[in-house]
Amino acid sequence: MTSAQSAVPEREELLTLARAAALQAHAPYSHFRVGAVVVADGQLYRGVNVEISSYGLTLCAERAALAAAVSAGARRITHVAVACIDAPPTAPASARTPCGACRQWLADLAPQAVVYIDGLEESLTVKDLLPYAFAL
Repeated sequence: MTSAQSAVPEREELLTLARAAALQAHAPYSHFRVGAVVVADGQLYRGVNVEISSYGLTLCAERAALAAAVSAGARRITHVAVACIDAPPTAPASARTPCGACRQWLADLAPQAVVYIDGLEESLTVKDLLPYAFAL
């Protein structure tokens, strides 16, 4: 889903939107709902994780949001917010940050994006998440 934006929403607003998106996740196996919001070309794109019985084919929220942006013709992805609403408050960063596949998607499609992770105070870059990303 998209909505026009005249300015990039603030960090907390994007994380709030990612938390709200996570409520729509389909996670009948892991019970670990994730929502993501991507800002691209001044528009917002949401994604949620969608699990299926063939667990390896599950779609992550980050990839769903990135695919929505690319499918809509977006060219410049500037911000990504991710919320794992079922992660306990004491969960480490490794339980909140994108998986390896999503990190590579970010490296390819949003290399300059600022990344906000719900539960982490600092903002990250894609290079923080994947310092030695594969590239052609």
